Amino acid sequence: MLALWTGLFFLSYKIIKTNPSNIKFLAAIALGFRILFLFAIPNLSQDFYRFIWDGRMLLEGFNPYLSLPESWIAQGNAPITQAQELYDGMGALNGSHYTNYPPISQFCYLIAGVFAGKSILGSVIIMRTLIILADIGTFFFGRKLLQILHIPENRIFWYLLNPFAIIELTGNLHFEAVMIFFIIWSLYLLQKGYWYWAAIALALSVSVKLIPLLFLPLFFQKFITGFNNINLKNQLLKLIGFYGIIILMTILLFAPFLSSEFISNFSETIGLWFQNFEFNASIYYIIRWIGYQTIGWNIIGTVGKILPMIVIGILLLLTFFRKNNTTTELITVMIIGISSYYFLSTTVHPWYLAVPLALCVFTKYKFPIWWSFVIILSYTAYIHPDFKENLWFVALEYSIVFGIFIFEVIKNTTRVSLKSIYN
Repeated sequence: MLALWTGLFFLSYKIIKTNPSNIKFLAAIALGFRILFLFAIPNLSQDFYRFIWDGRMLLEGFNPYLSLPESWIAQGNAPITQAQELYDGMGALNGSHYTNYPPISQFCYLIAGVFAGKSILGSVIIMRTLIILADIGTFFFGRKLLQILHIPENRIFWYLLNPFAIIELTGNLHFEAVMIFFIIWSLYLLQKGYWYWAAIALALSVSVKLIPLLFLPLFFQKFITGFNNINLKNQLLKLIGFYGIIILMTILLFAPFLSSEFISNFSETIGLWFQNFEFNASIYYIIRWIGYQTIGWNIIGTVGKILPMIVIGILLLLTFFRKNNTTTELITVMIIGISSYYFLSTTVHPWYLAVPLALCVFTKYKFPIWWSFVIILSYTAYIHPDFKENLWFVALEYSIVFGIFIFEVIKNTTRVSLKSIYN
């Protein structure tokens, strides 16, 4: 697996390196590699079974946020076709928790239910088509944004031809691809000055996966000092309008599902990611080890509440104390912010890295590319029949990532400092 993975990354590098100006050829290759997966059932993730379940429940008029698959299976009265097969596919762990996928994701699952309500493979094809279309959109707006920022256009293929992105998103059906499309579209619109449309696009991104909520504070400087307008009051009103549109749009998208039961179920499921689940963590595993050595048990319940507060503190520091008034600087702090979140998370699944990977093409940072390469080490957990992580592989992964991350932060910070001195 490691040999194949390395070979794919080398092939990707050579394709881009030998055809730097042939954008049409690179785009065709990126599309072709995705189409290869069109009729394949994912074998590195089982989440898609839950996607299909949610979409079919919604199609039958049931709110997918209010019931558990295991309850329907136990009662033997699930209102959808292939219910037992879907439940077996998603696994008892997934089936025992309420869904946490936001409305735009649910809409994508619903589309799969409408066009392939009785076929798992058919549903996979529909969802994969949506993901491929999202990547086409990312290519279109990402390329335009690179042109505006005077960055070589072929950098968009650091994401689009990255084997990780192709396999984890198109292959394994993770809708981070759709979320990334809306993020890139939003950044392009913001660069063009259409902040109101940018707010709508970002709200759509939040409604695919909640992770873009982390970025909201980071737009402060872009609005206050980043536009060519010296009227502070006017810029502040735009910032308030930007946040207001995002909040209102997100509420409207969630509105059809809202109820006290929904809020309870949804927040309960989100909390599990911080206080129950553990996978491929870095700093948290060190803290956990210290906890075992000092008190003798796993302290995830306590640490899982503290680490998000630290992340919020880091985001606020990046918001007010790091220069980010240009689009490139804004994207840079977005990468540092989301990476800090992952460095402190208790759970880091491979597909999470798609966001920093896509954003890094607009900056001088390349550590997300290296991370997308070494993340394959996390799959060694599946070597053990009972799914057991080898912490030596985790340590190797993060040693490489942290080493490159720290080097690039120092290098880029020094470069900026020297530039300011000479100017």
